[in-house]
Amino acid sequence: MGITSSFDLIVVGGGPIGLSTAAEAVARGQRTLVLERHGFFNENNGTSGAERHWRLQYTQEDLFQLTLAARPLWQRLESLAERRLIHSIGSLWFGDVDVDTNEGKISETARVMDKLDVRYEWLRAKEIERRYGFEALPGHFEGFFQPDGGTIDVRGTLAALYGLAQAGGCALHGDERVIELLPGSSGVTVRTDRGTYHGDKVVLANGGSINELLGPLGARLDIKLYEMALVSLRRRDETADFPFWFVFQQPTEEDTNLFYGFGRNPWSPSELVRLGPVFEVHPLSGAAQVTGRPDPRHVERLGSWVGRHLPALDPEPVHTSTCLAVLPGDPERQFHLGSAAGLVPHGENLLLYSSGWGFKFVPLLGRVLVDLAVDGHTEYDISRLSPATPQEADQ
Repeated sequence: MGITSSFDLIVVGGGPIGLSTAAEAVARGQRTLVLERHGFFNENNGTSGAERHWRLQYTQEDLFQLTLAARPLWQRLESLAERRLIHSIGSLWFGDVDVDTNEGKISETARVMDKLDVRYEWLRAKEIERRYGFEALPGHFEGFFQPDGGTIDVRGTLAALYGLAQAGGCALHGDERVIELLPGSSGVTVRTDRGTYHGDKVVLANGGSINELLGPLGARLDIKLYEMALVSLRRRDETADFPFWFVFQQPTEEDTNLFYGFGRNPWSPSELVRLGPVFEVHPLSGAAQVTGRPDPRHVERLGSWVGRHLPALDPEPVHTSTCLAVLPGDPERQFHLGSAAGLVPHGENLLLYSSGWGFKFVPLLGRVLVDLAVDGHTEYDISRLSPATPQEADQ
């Protein structure tokens, strides 16, 4: 089959990172195509659910600097879309302050906030209970409240990015599956189940499916996929509300023992709140294994914790579902972001993003990927995140 169309940039994956890349690319005059194997706005992979946590704080200073850089880009996106996307309900981290988790470490994060002059309030267990309605917390629990944190409107963000990409002339192809990539010195040929295209540069932003396309080229990213439970609970007290909260606890033999929760969504008429465990257990072999049915034990573990510590919530689930978490095998890495140079022949024409809790970086990641595609470099420090950086096991 001959090449049907040529583009400056082809983006594989029409989720938040793919659409952010497309919106940024067309704004910079790039002829752009997005190929999404499912329909747009699907929730088959990692974009499920109505909200995501917005936070500034990170234990790793380079990632903290990236969230600070992302904040004005979110504000710009909100201005262009004429809708509010980030709602500052605050971000509460508490628990064992020195336990090292996949979310970070409370004590180290506070030190980085001090260094970067980011405001927060340090709280002890009794003050957390008094302010936010928790009870019977272990006496040694401490933590902080960061008032700029909160929640991101996921579906509103997707709609805004899609609209900007479409208005800029981006070709948006849903239900078109990429079968093969053929990188060459002059760009990348992309073969799909509907046609063949040429892109001067190609961005892979297809999440947990990225190795399906990298594998035939002789490369593979170290990623792990987990199906994590989402649980919606009813408030017993209609006046009760919460910031986003995350409890840091020592792991058990069975799981990481980490839980989080949102307050009531400011944009939603629903009175329910969403919570979840963050258990990195039983990795999937691929995205096709997602069932949409949470592990009953994980739901029970969350309900048990809520029953002991959150009297304002009825621990009996109203709704349950799952989300697909695509995470790096090396938890210190956080993301795979950058050029495939050194991974595959002519990899300089292939840009990659995969894995990690990346929604808070959506407008920044789109800008970085377009910087790399158009200019060959970016002003943002992503050196540690490069896919060509050796994995922990290889160092």
